[in-house]
Amino acid sequence: MEKIYCQGCGALIQSTNPDEVGYTPKSTLDKESVLCKRCFRLKHYNEIQDVSMTDDDFLTMVSQIRDTEGLVVHVIDIFDVNGSMIKSLPRIIGDKSVLLVGNKIDLLPKSTNKRKLTQWLQATANEAGIKVEGIYLISSVKGYGLAELTEAIEKYRNKNDVYIVGTTNVGKSTFINRLIQQSNGVNDVITTSYFPGTTLGFIEIPLDSDTSIIDTPGIVNKQQIAHYISDNDLKLITPNKEIKPRVYQLNDQQTLYFGGLARLDFVKGERQSFVCYFSNDLTIHRTKLEKADQLLSEHKGGLLSPPDDKSIETLPRLIESTYRITDKQTDIVFPGLGWVTIPTGNVTVAAHSPKDVNVSIRRSFL
Repeated sequence: MEKIYCQGCGALIQSTNPDEVGYTPKSTLDKESVLCKRCFRLKHYNEIQDVSMTDDDFLTMVSQIRDTEGLVVHVIDIFDVNGSMIKSLPRIIGDKSVLLVGNKIDLLPKSTNKRKLTQWLQATANEAGIKVEGIYLISSVKGYGLAELTEAIEKYRNKNDVYIVGTTNVGKSTFINRLIQQSNGVNDVITTSYFPGTTLGFIEIPLDSDTSIIDTPGIVNKQQIAHYISDNDLKLITPNKEIKPRVYQLNDQQTLYFGGLARLDFVKGERQSFVCYFSNDLTIHRTKLEKADQLLSEHKGGLLSPPDDKSIETLPRLIESTYRITDKQTDIVFPGLGWVTIPTGNVTVAAHSPKDVNVSIRRSFL
């Protein structure tokens, strides 16, 4: 079969996987000018749609920008910092300047201490070896923080291109659409003038006559729980409005299940509060530790749901990690799900999460 390339971004056209680069329905293949789904929606609906690639595919692609001039804007999900921060970023982009953007700030409780959150993001970036010029907390959906970020982009790009990078499911597409609107001051900038990309999944949106915002495909990171669950379950665990803390008074030898996707065992310590920050739609179930394993085996997908039947087929088994928490105001973080704050400390807990979706500990920023 003759190879066909997208007239917009140059991607090799394929009609088998809608989530991969170059997809278009078979019905469009006989047209004189073929656009992939992503470029079609860009041209006709003023929408940037994210596409996903493996880390290796992305590394191969971005090798072409490593030696160019430009600013990198790295978008991460505040609810899944470990899963959405690209640890290999310095190797990918070289010595380019980086702005770190924490998206979905509107979903955090109003009691969030943004200074502490920024300090934690800075420390996390430092641990990953990512040197950042600044950290910005935004909401692509609500538009919070975008004016300040736009000013920073203009300052740090030094009249060069701006590369937007991120993993899948961080809200990068919504962010780019907002950024275009913010930068150009109009809603229909894309529909009034079609801007093709350079090659294989990159899309350029001009900032001026010489430089562009360059959208790059989202990297697939297998540490994100989103890759192991169904679309329906992903909607349940992803907050769509401000999360409300749920407080449980626990004695030791009690367990909290977060649906059937993860659990936290209170192994040892004095009776105290466990404050849970998860999607308001995610059911939390309390039980005795001695009954926890049996409960999961008998009620996974039922009383303990999500996961639904589709997710059960792909979800890895739960792996246990034990922690001795001595400090007050400590968070046990379940990446992509949420976290539990232990206000008083001096406890031993065991966290259970899907294999490769690693639990972490941090100082609370609430």
